[in-house]
Amino acid sequence: LAQAGPAMRVLDLGAGTGNLALRFAALGCELWCTDFSPAMLELARHKLPRAVFAVHDLRQPEWPAGFDGLFDRIVSAYVFHHFVLNEKIRIVQALEQRLAPGGWLVIADIAFASLADMESARQVLGDAWEQEEYWLADEACAAMQAAGLEARYVPVSYCAGVFRIAGKSV
Repeated sequence: LAQAGPAMRVLDLGAGTGNLALRFAALGCELWCTDFSPAMLELARHKLPRAVFAVHDLRQPEWPAGFDGLFDRIVSAYVFHHFVLNEKIRIVQALEQRLAPGGWLVIADIAFASLADMESARQVLGDAWEQEEYWLADEACAAMQAAGLEARYVPVSYCAGVFRIAGKSV
């Protein structure tokens, strides 16, 4: 869903060891990667020697030095389920301001189409269920729309999906 190409500026939030960023590097993208964990970023540096890295907490409004430009794509995988919905929306609104004209965000995460779908999964998993702030796509898309964001949800399994959030200029 990112539809990235050569020379695009890509910001990977919660890059971890760099596995997602590697896919964008293979496409010829310029990469900026953040993560909460210095140890994870150290592993990513070995895989992606040309990327720019910084330790950063997404909840903080200040961006690290060198991350002040606009990005064609902002991507994240399996990070946002740690935040409550209003925090997710606040972060996404701030990120939308960092998009270049025609850019968009792509967020892959643990997500369910609705509360009923999440409850069904919780029943099936029983004691294996771990409660976090999982996305409920219907609720999240409505909240993003109310916040002036254009969001689309694509499920990829019963418990995961991808949100594509368009910038204002799209």
